[in-house]
Amino acid sequence: MESGSGVRIAVITTHPIQYYAPLFRCLAKEQGIELKVFYTWSQSQQGANYDRDFGKTIEWDIPLLDGYSFEFVGNVAKDPGVNHFNGIMNPELNEKVSSWNPDYLLVMGWNFRSHLAAMRHFKGKIPVLFKGDSTLLDEKPGVKRILRRLFLKWVYGFADYALYVGKNNHDYFYRHGMRERQLYWMPHAVDNNRFHGPDAYETKAKHWRRELGIDEDDLVILFAGKLEPKKDPDFMLRLAGSLPDPGLKLILVGNGKLEAELKVKASQDKRIIFLDFQNQEKMPVVYRLGDIFVLPSAGPGESWGLAVNEAMACNRPVIVSSKCGCAPDLVEENATGWIFEPGKNGDLKVAALLKQVLVQKSILNPMGRRAWEKLQSYSYVAAIEKIRQFLKDMKLTKRKVL
Repeated sequence: MESGSGVRIAVITTHPIQYYAPLFRCLAKEQGIELKVFYTWSQSQQGANYDRDFGKTIEWDIPLLDGYSFEFVGNVAKDPGVNHFNGIMNPELNEKVSSWNPDYLLVMGWNFRSHLAAMRHFKGKIPVLFKGDSTLLDEKPGVKRILRRLFLKWVYGFADYALYVGKNNHDYFYRHGMRERQLYWMPHAVDNNRFHGPDAYETKAKHWRRELGIDEDDLVILFAGKLEPKKDPDFMLRLAGSLPDPGLKLILVGNGKLEAELKVKASQDKRIIFLDFQNQEKMPVVYRLGDIFVLPSAGPGESWGLAVNEAMACNRPVIVSSKCGCAPDLVEENATGWIFEPGKNGDLKVAALLKQVLVQKSILNPMGRRAWEKLQSYSYVAAIEKIRQFLKDMKLTKRKVL
C-alpha cells in the first residue's frame, strides 16, 4: 500500500528521548519515506519527568519534537510510566496507527501492554519490525532462563524482522527464535556531529579543568552516568586507591542512589571530583574534561552504553567493561580503547594500563582520532542507509513473490 509520496513507516515508542529524536528527524527528511511516531506515554507530553535513578526531575535542553510527524496517544494506565508492563495502556493505539495506513510498523520495546498488543494486532497485516538492544550478557542458567526463552520466542513470533544494534543484540534475537533472514543491522547511534562539534568545546573544557584544579599535564579519567550499582561507579574509587600518582585525576559526573556513599568514601582523596548531572547542551564539553572515558558497568542491564558513543564522538578513547553491550562493536583493543572483565582482575588490568598511560600520555591522541573514525559506521547516516537497504530488499522480495 505504498502511497505515491513514499513508503509509510509508523513507529511506536513510549516517549521522546535524546537518542531517537534526531534519528526520526533525519529519517523524515529522506525522500521516498513518510514517517509518523506514535508516543504511548502521553503523560510525558508535559515535559519534565522525575527520574528515579538520578533522583531528580529531568527536562532535556535540546528539542525532541521538531522536524518529524508525531502523535501522543492517550495512556489510561492507573499508574502511568515506563517502569512496568501495565504503565502503558492505549485503547486507541491500534486504531490510530491503522487510520494512518502505514506500510511498515516499527515497535520499540515489547514490554508494555500496548506495544505487545500492537505487535499481535498488526502481525500478518503489515510487516512488523522490532527494535530493542537487549543482550544475553546477564543470563544465568536454570529453569527461569528456560521459561524466559520460551516466553520471548513467543513474543518475537509477532515480529517479522528485528533491527539489531550490535553483535550482542544480534545473538539475543537469534537465540530467541529469529532467523538470519529476519535480522537487519541498524547501528546504535547518537548525534555524532553535535558531540564532535567545534574547537571551542576543547577550549571550554580546558578552562573548566583549570577551575577544578586540574593541571594541564594531569591524566583525567571520566565517568558520566547514573551513580547506581549496575554502573559500578565505585570502580573509580578503587582505581584511585590502587594508583596514588598525584598526576591522576578522576571525575564522576551524575547523581543517583550511591552518591552520598561514594562522596563519603572519596572524601580523603582530593583527586576525585564529583559533578552533578549535566544536561545535553553541556555534555560535549563534559566529555572533554577527561582524557579517557570509563564505563565500568557490572550489570545487570547495560544493554549498550550510548555514553561510549558520545565520548568517542568527542575524540576520547574509552575503557569499557565486557558487561556493556557495545564492547565488541565499538572497542578495538589498544586502538579505540580497552575492554576489561568486571572484578578484581579487571581492576588490576585497568590500573596497569593506566600506569603506562601516565608515562606515555601521547598515545591517547591517535586513539581518540581512531575512535571518531570508528563512529562513522555508528551514525544516523549509517542507520538510515541500513533502513533504505531493508526497504530495497523488501521490494525485491515482493517482486520475486509476484
